[in-house]
Amino acid sequence: MESIDLLVLRTARDWLAAGQRCLLATVVRTWGSSPRPEGSMMVLGDDGRVVGSVSGGCIEDDLIHRYSSAHGGPGLPDATPRLVRYGVSADEAHRFGLPCGGTLEIVLEFAPGLAQLEQLLARLDAGVLVRRHLRLATGAVTLEETVAPVPFSFNGLSFDGQRLSATLGPGYRMLLIGAGALAEYLSIMAGFNGFKVTVCDPRPEYMGTWAQAGVEQVSGMPDDVVRAFAPDPRTCIIALSHDPKLDDLALLEALHSQAFYIGAIGSRRNSQNRRARLIEHFGETEASLERLHGPIGLYIGSKTPAEIAVSVMAEVLAAKNNVALPGELSVARAKLALERRARAGQEQCA
Repeated sequence: MESIDLLVLRTARDWLAAGQRCLLATVVRTWGSSPRPEGSMMVLGDDGRVVGSVSGGCIEDDLIHRYSSAHGGPGLPDATPRLVRYGVSADEAHRFGLPCGGTLEIVLEFAPGLAQLEQLLARLDAGVLVRRHLRLATGAVTLEETVAPVPFSFNGLSFDGQRLSATLGPGYRMLLIGAGALAEYLSIMAGFNGFKVTVCDPRPEYMGTWAQAGVEQVSGMPDDVVRAFAPDPRTCIIALSHDPKLDDLALLEALHSQAFYIGAIGSRRNSQNRRARLIEHFGETEASLERLHGPIGLYIGSKTPAEIAVSVMAEVLAAKNNVALPGELSVARAKLALERRARAGQEQCA
């Protein structure tokens, strides 16, 4: 399952290629509480079909009513892009289901160009990060390849009232080393969150039982696979094989890449032993291992592979969204605190 932004763009392209008209909507500014963040997109077909979301419901209904010929509206106008605002008053916020004080502005493109969308998607599918610039006065769109989001922007978007610049990138990728049960659960959750997942395991007895569709399977040696994967800032790499011969070499390659998250399964003792091996035998340092997460996941008392996958996915998403998590949520620190409390309780009972 790909990201919702890519799905919106592909849908708009497909509808236009089929000779259908559509409206492309992008949230460009929000104030107070807002159901969807800046950069959220949706496409509305002239027949009332919708893909994506700008509010989670009521604003979509209003746009359908206004611009869908299939729902009694006038249909899509032949017009340049328009900036609309919802939630200015308390009554309007209530009407559109916005939280108290929530206001958002949306740019509506009534005639997105098919050729531009095809060019944009071709670049995204090739793994290129692209800025899409839209001039509201004319509707003109230009594409610019880049290596970073718009400076001082939120969610890769900037808007000055006249020009909308949105950074659109290839989908996030997750490379899993080891094809066990945890990898299967984690691949499902990653897919729901828009990650393209690849699983690597040279052991046929593990790869042969893989059951999740939509996941690329690679059977080469993990360190070679990591190099070939060419991790970029939208890549996370997680070692789950429990085999140092597979995990350690893959992690060494990952640590010297641009991956935004690198982690490895294992107990606190195993994680400490892994760090010691990487320092003693492979020349790593405490500083170079700061990027290595392990034990991975947030402490939620998880025991089963499904629950552990939830905790790992939460930590990955926090890293993706640049959220600094409190240290108390780490597995190592949480378990250490539990042990200290247990010892304290035993001493009081003695």
